[in-house]
Amino acid sequence: MTEKGLRILVVDDEPQMRKLLHVSLMAHGYQLCEAANGLEGIQQAAAFKPDLVIVDLGLPDMDGKQVIQQIREWSAVPMIILTAREQEEEKIAALDAGADDYITKPFGIGELMARIRVCLRRMGSSDNEPILRCGGLVVDLLQRRVTVDEREIKLTPTEYELIKFMMLHAGRVLTHKQLLKAGWGNACGEDTHYIRIYIGQLRRKIEQDPAQPRYIVTESGIGYRLMGR
Repeated sequence: MTEKGLRILVVDDEPQMRKLLHVSLMAHGYQLCEAANGLEGIQQAAAFKPDLVIVDLGLPDMDGKQVIQQIREWSAVPMIILTAREQEEEKIAALDAGADDYITKPFGIGELMARIRVCLRRMGSSDNEPILRCGGLVVDLLQRRVTVDEREIKLTPTEYELIKFMMLHAGRVLTHKQLLKAGWGNACGEDTHYIRIYIGQLRRKIEQDPAQPRYIVTESGIGYRLMGR
């Protein structure tokens, strides 16, 4: 998948932010559509058929999370939220509502472009591929086999479900709630203690240095992200 010609919808009520994104995204070869409020954003998502949506959480007519939820009812398009630094709970709620990633204001254009590429690359990958790769980390879905740099790693069933889920969403921020559901269904409620324990166990098994993880990185206060591609 190449960047040139891909369509991005920006939903933000701040003219200066839209101008910044317009100039930057057009310079990288993207086609752009802009919306100044949530309702217009939802309508443009249906009409413009974007390859990716960027949504500000602070919109004048509705919460950005509502925009995400409504678009998610009928579309799997990748969505990145723009948020203020202090809105940690808002980030979590937006990710749980269906956003793929977030970027905190103020941000660098280079960081935004990198996040966009990760989202688009993930959408362009095959959902039917039985072998998942992330750097030297490989998960064979058919054999339920995990290797790191060609060395087989023995995992418990729960550890396997967690790493499989993270591999299927490599590069995406995964909240504690999403990881709890992946590992235990709805049995553990909101108890993030389970996640911390199992992420620690996974790091000891797959990371060369668990204190400086290459694969499973912490998104402080929110969850984890699998890196390495």
